[in-house]
Amino acid sequence: MAAITRLHPPSLFSLKSSSSLITRFPSSLYSPRPLRTLSTTAILGSNAQDQVETVEAHGSIVGDLLDYLNESWTHFHATAEAKRQLIDAGFHLLNENDDWDLKPGGRYFFTRNMSCLVAFAVGEKYSAGNGFHVIAAHTDSPCLKLKPRSASTKSGCLMINVQTYGGGLWHTWFDRDLSVAGRVILRDGNGSFIQKLVKVKRPLLRIPTLAIHLDRTVNKDGFKPNVETHLIPLLASKLEETASSETKEKSATTSTKAAHHPLLMQALSDEINCNVDDIVSIELNVCDTQPSCLGGGNNEFIFSGRLDNLASSYCALRALIDSCKSPGDLASEHAIRMVALFDNEEVGSGSIQGAGAPTMFQAMRRIISCLAEKYVGECSFERAVRQSFLVSADMAHGVHPNFMDKHEEYHRPEMQKGLVIKHNANQRYATSGVTSFLFQEIGKIHNLPTQEFVVRNDMGCGSTIGPILASGAGIRTVDCGIAQLSMHSVREICGKEDIDIAYKYFKAFYQTFSSIDSKLIVDSLAL
Repeated sequence: MAAITRLHPPSLFSLKSSSSLITRFPSSLYSPRPLRTLSTTAILGSNAQDQVETVEAHGSIVGDLLDYLNESWTHFHATAEAKRQLIDAGFHLLNENDDWDLKPGGRYFFTRNMSCLVAFAVGEKYSAGNGFHVIAAHTDSPCLKLKPRSASTKSGCLMINVQTYGGGLWHTWFDRDLSVAGRVILRDGNGSFIQKLVKVKRPLLRIPTLAIHLDRTVNKDGFKPNVETHLIPLLASKLEETASSETKEKSATTSTKAAHHPLLMQALSDEINCNVDDIVSIELNVCDTQPSCLGGGNNEFIFSGRLDNLASSYCALRALIDSCKSPGDLASEHAIRMVALFDNEEVGSGSIQGAGAPTMFQAMRRIISCLAEKYVGECSFERAVRQSFLVSADMAHGVHPNFMDKHEEYHRPEMQKGLVIKHNANQRYATSGVTSFLFQEIGKIHNLPTQEFVVRNDMGCGSTIGPILASGAGIRTVDCGIAQLSMHSVREICGKEDIDIAYKYFKAFYQTFSSIDSKLIVDSLAL
């Protein structure tokens, strides 16, 4: 904690509101940029430069996380940005369809569906059968996704039909400045097709709430929108009556035949600089356009969408990159350091790009086979799994100051107090007494704080990819996360200091777990 410096702006009242921040620097938010264009300096203003330099001198990654969040409107963009940063750091891109040529000391990664990513660094002293030290997280967040036929018209308005993805707090999506982002498939003119990511940066959509004059009991009875009929974004009004009859007839004919409104398709084509007819398929999320930023009286909080779980994903990614970026960082490492970022956790992980698929364990088998100097039997993989350790990193429920009774009395994690280790006797989390002890030893050695969470007995417990991966191949697992509020809202909150603690904890995990693990033997031959 002592190594982490708070950001104190020179004058709290000199800072503008979040709405002013949006209009102050739109170009840096939305144009392609190198890492850190939307930095802590941009968030706080030029007067905070001295404070920013103080934080960066202490190794803070908060500014870089804000960049990552603002770039990563969707799981596709989050994976693409992670890919860019890995390549910039010297990692070699692999293809699952090709043969792999791996070497001790090498750093590699591959993507699947551009929404799942596995990266790893091979210790220079690795030998077949040694373990993998893995941090796993997920790239997806609850959101609204366009239906295959999204075009509809109601009361003279062009509407966009959507599906709910995951367990979102859907009432928070009303009256927000929304847009769309995702990927499209384009016809390239040579008879082939290409994938391209797209992000319409301007506010394009809105889900208006019903005026209180037409819903007098809403504050007493609660806001209970029907997610099928009330959660439909507004795109535009119909064509003006002054338009020519020929124009209206052509537009009506096109709209009848099209799965999506021509106006939406035109916005996509303008963004990616192609003809509308070249777009043959779209896969889009509805996204909030408000940038991620620092907030609170001391700028101690991060206000953002998709903190669950891009905050964990980024801390894990940076920890891996920074733990092996210098010559000699892998010189004495016997294990393989790995990050696995999966898709579809919010809907159960049951997909080819989710943690329910054997992606990570197939990669482990291939790595072992590639690095073996001679033929090795199938027992090498089994021995490697027994010696491996997985950190399942997903955001945790911080205690809410207005709803403290929702937490178990003696397990109330707070923001700014360190990583939260999650326990559940019914195995909704994969943490055991042994894995919790080993993981906490890292914190004790490096003076990094931890907290513990147990759900109340009279409440249901959420879950993570931890139990899925732990049971998939029998890998030792601990579930942990960064405490946050407003989980699954369109706009979430977490503590700035917890980001740096998580990053340092994950980096320390890669650098020191081998030595810690060697000191504890559980399944000994001795009685």
